Amino acid sequence: MTVRTKPAALLVAQSNGHRDDEGESKMEPQVGLEFDSAEEAQEFYSCYATQVGFKIRIGQLYRSRVDGSVISRRFVCSKEGFQTNSRTGCPAFIRVQKVDSGKWVLANIKKEHNHEFEASGEICPPRIQRKSFPTPRSSVGGASRTGIRSHEDDSPSDIVDIKRLKKEEMDAAGGPVGEPYKGLEFNSANDAYKFYYTYAANIGFRIRIGQLFRSKHDGSITSRRFVCSKEGHQHPSRVGCGAYMRIQRQESGRWVVDRLQKEHNHEFETPTDPSRLVSVASKGYNREEGSSVLENLDLVETNGGLSLVKRVRESNIGSDWYNVLLDYFQSRQAEDTGFFYAVEMREGKGMNIFWADARSRFSCSQFGDAIVFDTTYRRGSYCLPFASFVGVNHHRQPVLLGCAVIAEESEESFTWIFQAWARSMSGCRPVSIIADQDRPIQQSIAQVFPGTHHRFSAWQILAKEQENLGALLSMDTEFKFEYETCIFQSQTASEFDSAWNMLMNKYNLRENTWFKEMYRMRKSWVPLHIKGTFFAGIPVDGSLKSYFGTLLSAQTPLNEFIVRYEKALEQRREEERKEDFNSFNLQAVLHTKDPIEEQCRRLYTITMFKVFQKELLECYSYVGIKINVEGAISRYLVQKCGNGDERNTVAFNASTLNISCSCKMFEFEGVLCRHALKVFQIMNIRELPSRYILHRWSKNAKYGILRDADSGGGSQDFKALMMWSLREEARNYIEAGAASLERYKLAFEIMQEGRRNLCWQN
Repeated sequence: MTVRTKPAALLVAQSNGHRDDEGESKMEPQVGLEFDSAEEAQEFYSCYATQVGFKIRIGQLYRSRVDGSVISRRFVCSKEGFQTNSRTGCPAFIRVQKVDSGKWVLANIKKEHNHEFEASGEICPPRIQRKSFPTPRSSVGGASRTGIRSHEDDSPSDIVDIKRLKKEEMDAAGGPVGEPYKGLEFNSANDAYKFYYTYAANIGFRIRIGQLFRSKHDGSITSRRFVCSKEGHQHPSRVGCGAYMRIQRQESGRWVVDRLQKEHNHEFETPTDPSRLVSVASKGYNREEGSSVLENLDLVETNGGLSLVKRVRESNIGSDWYNVLLDYFQSRQAEDTGFFYAVEMREGKGMNIFWADARSRFSCSQFGDAIVFDTTYRRGSYCLPFASFVGVNHHRQPVLLGCAVIAEESEESFTWIFQAWARSMSGCRPVSIIADQDRPIQQSIAQVFPGTHHRFSAWQILAKEQENLGALLSMDTEFKFEYETCIFQSQTASEFDSAWNMLMNKYNLRENTWFKEMYRMRKSWVPLHIKGTFFAGIPVDGSLKSYFGTLLSAQTPLNEFIVRYEKALEQRREEERKEDFNSFNLQAVLHTKDPIEEQCRRLYTITMFKVFQKELLECYSYVGIKINVEGAISRYLVQKCGNGDERNTVAFNASTLNISCSCKMFEFEGVLCRHALKVFQIMNIRELPSRYILHRWSKNAKYGILRDADSGGGSQDFKALMMWSLREEARNYIEAGAASLERYKLAFEIMQEGRRNLCWQN
């Protein structure tokens, strides 16, 4: 059955529809319906959705492995997925597939929704209300001055010249010359801008100039992008709208629309009279001024994509926020002498802000080896671009190591924030950091923390995988299995490279830009390369629990921010105090008579002891076979009983008691794995060497500086750490001593006696 859908009026063959009580035709999508194009299928589904009471958006597409052309498209309910709060994961969709005849056939359909419908509309209302307009024609045989034309048909009648549109025609038409579509050609980027500007005004949205791309050979501009003004999240008014039009320069010098996204994720404004906007567009971006506007923008990678940042830096932080935060900082500094804050000033204007209280600075001396730079605000709209530095304490709880407000997302901005953090933490350099993969962040980390292992945020990796591989992963189960096996099952670098190259060749992905870039950055996201670095056990496919939880978010209004911030701070620190109390006053149950278990119960916090205990109990179901001896080093193959697929190699040095396992659990998490513990059992080791019980996981982690100082290095190397340890202890001492007059007298006497004892020390 063929459905002929026309842009002006979508009609369904009467044999497919039925009449309702009012005599209107009821459109029902069904497998086998045929369309002339994917766009017509979209129009049909949109009209059906309006009639039923829901909205749609464009879903994934699938390209041919032979020539890269689109061979399948999905159109989904607007509430599909969970990327925004308004989405409910609705499964409703249709999928159309291109057949050999060139037509598109409805191949799959899911009609059930998991949400309430909105009020249904007309049988077939247009998605964007606008007046019809005549199609201007150029003179026969004449050349177009703007050169807007379709690659599919170069006949003069298809050429549209904006400059030759008379004002009377615009007034009579009440709309622009037409809708943008792939293949439209322009004489210049200026003409393309005016065209898209006028189109946007008629529809009810505004545009701004997006990114540009330059030639690697001569630096000339080869591509430009014009986006909806609500694209991105750099300002509270922006909602991450994905609508845009991209033009590319051809060898002839003309510009062609090569990429286009018409769907918006927000309500439209009242359309503006386009006859006024033709001149406005010309003034806003003429050939002389427009070029300078574009040239004064820098292309940067943000949130996994690209956007333009003005060379003249502007702050995304409202002026009211500066006043509130600075007042708060000054009041805190009066109470807490260890409170640190910094404000970047640029040409007399406030930019980035950083702060950390004494507790955070002290915590960094203990738990600053693995940190998370949390920029969750970038996932949606925000009132304040609030970011935090978070570590993992000895109870595996998130611990705050500092906060920042980001004025604008450039390398210069992130570099200042990282430097402020390092300065407040007495020059602390983390072993590892988890942060977004944007190029400005990567470059800033490399500059401020050289040698620190930068691991990409899991949420961003998943988002980019869905964006670039969504169709392939969902439609080709074989590719999905092979891709995940390559990423998560590779045990060695050679195994990974071999599996990766097989994927690239088998699925013709060798020239895919995204795959090239991700392979180049593989050490920042592939588990194989991450597990050799200490990340405090933060899962490779997950992230650390949010420190502020639901109490504080990027949407928190100004008048509630400080109150919620301090409430979250106190709540988290109270949770830590409870775990400290439990670890010193309660004992976990032993499950074996192994003296190693008793040793670790005595030293670890309860949380970390349970992690170790699980590995110890599991090792009893493993066997170890000596496979190689080289001097004092013996190598064992350790595998689970009855499961030959799970095997790891353990190297043990009998003279130094050094041990290492191919699973890299100790390197990644700081706790010995079941495979290493099995070899210790075989060798009858009754007590673990102290180096394999990290002091950061122990009950006395907050006082571990002294022991670490004794084990190596001079006191000068640890002076900053000792100062923070004493300062934190003194703060607690003062709070206890100031509770009453009697306590004060006792505390003062103890301090005097302690000071006299210190004076007698050499």
